[in-house]
Amino acid sequence: MYPLQRNRRLRSSASIRALVQEHKLSSNDFIAPIFVESGQGKQTEIASMPGYFRYSLDQLPDEITTLWSLGIKGVLVFVKEEDHLKDNKGTAALNPKGLMQNAIKTIKNTVPEMVVFTDVALDPYSSYGHDGIVEKNQILNDPTVEVLAHMAASHIEAGADGVAPSDMMDGRVLKIRECFESNGWTNALIMSYSAKYASSFYSPFRDALDSAPGFGDKKTYQMDSANKQEALTETLRDLEEGADIIMVKPGLPYLDIVHYLAQQIQAPIAVYQVSGEYAMLKAAAQQGWLDYDAVMLEQLLAFKRAGAALIATYHAKEACRLINH
Repeated sequence: MYPLQRNRRLRSSASIRALVQEHKLSSNDFIAPIFVESGQGKQTEIASMPGYFRYSLDQLPDEITTLWSLGIKGVLVFVKEEDHLKDNKGTAALNPKGLMQNAIKTIKNTVPEMVVFTDVALDPYSSYGHDGIVEKNQILNDPTVEVLAHMAASHIEAGADGVAPSDMMDGRVLKIRECFESNGWTNALIMSYSAKYASSFYSPFRDALDSAPGFGDKKTYQMDSANKQEALTETLRDLEEGADIIMVKPGLPYLDIVHYLAQQIQAPIAVYQVSGEYAMLKAAAQQGWLDYDAVMLEQLLAFKRAGAALIATYHAKEACRLINH
């Protein structure tokens, strides 16, 4: 006897499949990472991230205008600081006329409606390449948190909509939120990297910003890849301290973490599809081993299916061009 229920009925045409599709991608899902460098007239391709660039401030408006025209409404800004400005206290990060602060102003002057999130960590500014202040080869938590709060404040003063602390220091969300409240910035957002793992997928990003650690690794502050429950502990603490959005990083190898957190919390979850994930797909496509566009969209859809509300991805422009077509 043939079954009364045939699952294939709902797959029998493209139109039927579209009607019953459970998850869909749109330009509203994406945050585009932006790399900014000093100088003039620069658009520097990152060797380990083919097709992705760092922009000098004068080149930034064209890129922001393009992103906005594709429907992308949020960016996450990173800067490549000059070596001679780096020290152990992140002094350059607090300069009101610094590269990050000017990048924020440039973006807001170009497209005022663009939501600007900024990276908050010391590694781009550190002579040691670590996310915090170093003393005797140890990364100091509490002195770092004080600097991070000042750094975050300078970004909001420059016009950022929110900050994205990626440092994984304990208590930094609370210190930043208290700073915002004391200054009357009650609408300033915190998108906290709550579950940021000590991953091997970050290497191309560190090439992009020249921010690789000068000694050791980051395992004393970033999370152990073997741990799942710890992600919930970190997330709940960040939410209690005033985070509005939480971030899971990296992406595809940690879909289980995205899904787990989505079942446990009521706050928006962002996921960061990191540089190593981007580079692997680019490399495989260059070899002709897979269909780049199809795999890219399948990966992005996986984040939505797992429970992410936002996706920070280097594929944002490419994906929007396909989705909007």
